[in-house]
Amino acid sequence: MRVFEWREAARADLLAIVDYISDDNPEAAQQLKDDIEAKVAKLPEHPKLYRPGRVAGTREMIVRRNYVVVYAEDARIVSILRVLHAAQQWPPAQE
Repeated sequence: MRVFEWREAARADLLAIVDYISDDNPEAAQQLKDDIEAKVAKLPEHPKLYRPGRVAGTREMIVRRNYVVVYAEDARIVSILRVLHAAQQWPPAQE
């Protein structure tokens, strides 16, 4: 069975989102964090359940309508690449 790993950028994204929400509603922030982590924990069982991503080789899982978990998977690991608010531009604009 596959395992999952959080990339540094994804962990930083999640912590920034939780920090931002917790300024107004700490309970909602913790619940969102718990929801995201619970869904991510299930990815190794069914990594192809979610739609192909906008970046080649990735997939995107929607969490609660406003948050997107971007991940990549291979035969042994699911890598959580980013956790983004739906309003954020993804992929980043090419300069």
